[in-house]
Amino acid sequence: MNLPYGYLITLVLIAICTAFALATPGRPRALAMLGFRLGVALNELPFVPLAWLLAATLLALAQGDLASPVIAGAAVVTMAGLGLVAWRGRQALPAVQRAMGTVPVSRRLPYGRILFRPFLRRRRAVERVPDLRYGPAGRRNLLDLYRHRSRTAAAPVLIHLHGGGYTGGRKNTQALPLLYRLAGQGWVCVSANYRLRPEATFQDHLVDAKKVIAWVREHGRAYGADPDRIFLAGSSAGAHMAALAALTPDVPAFQPGFEQVDTSVTAVIGLGGYYGPYYDADSRTSPLAHVRPDAPPFFLAHGDRDTVAPVEDARRFADRLRELSAQPVIYAELPGGQHAFDLFHSPRFEAVINAIDAFATHVLPSRGDTSTS
Repeated sequence: MNLPYGYLITLVLIAICTAFALATPGRPRALAMLGFRLGVALNELPFVPLAWLLAATLLALAQGDLASPVIAGAAVVTMAGLGLVAWRGRQALPAVQRAMGTVPVSRRLPYGRILFRPFLRRRRAVERVPDLRYGPAGRRNLLDLYRHRSRTAAAPVLIHLHGGGYTGGRKNTQALPLLYRLAGQGWVCVSANYRLRPEATFQDHLVDAKKVIAWVREHGRAYGADPDRIFLAGSSAGAHMAALAALTPDVPAFQPGFEQVDTSVTAVIGLGGYYGPYYDADSRTSPLAHVRPDAPPFFLAHGDRDTVAPVEDARRFADRLRELSAQPVIYAELPGGQHAFDLFHSPRFEAVINAIDAFATHVLPSRGDTSTS
């Protein structure tokens, strides 16, 4: 019997990635990062490798190359694992519905886009205005703006800060399904670069986040935005920075040269966020140290199998917010969710977007009413 080496390579690669997608978050750090890198795409889009493996298996059977019961059994087990991954992804919708309580969340998911265009983020109705400058730090102080082509006036604003551990990442790569969905509904959305380590410091990151808010305050109306209704969002390290910026409004030390600008925000959205101290710095660099009774509303979504930003930290931050804040705090823990679940049009992230849409409707002030800012 000739071994089907091409099929075996396909099966082994998919089996390894499936195992990492299903595995419990591990340590040491190197193993946790390996699990993230090998499992993140498959964890969000398991139907893609499932279809590929099923087609390859049927072809191998038709050609008589799948006579080994060991190989056939491995294929069946791997496909079953992919089915379990897919089932976990579908549990995100009931999870966010429970988190939102009495606030209704749409059950409708765009399965056509999820199944056939999971990597395609753009929408024809949305215009992207790239590389607008908000500060003096070259390309690290550029932002992209997304708006509906009808260019409606006084639209609410979503600012998104990318992740990357403060050492990498860039605008126009993360949470794009969210940005395009909201822009398609008439929002003005902003995705911003910011200065990175090792050249930049903790304060530099935070100053840049507040500069983006200040830019929206000054220039937003020219692009159809209502600068009094700003949602500040972030992924991973970006969620850390968004939380800190929202919890330290109008602090002069973090607004050098623009101390008089109002940097408060209407609400905060954290996606797979890290909420501990900044590298080896003291506890004051953690959002936990700045939680206050007048904190804005928060929406936090976190995967329960995140191997990069431990879910325990997100739970702790949500508990602290609920303890002190007078505003709504939504914490949605996503079954089977890994880090960076916001990269694709997946059932998990589309469910989260539905919940964010409901959260925004719940906390968003009407035009002329800035009481929650």
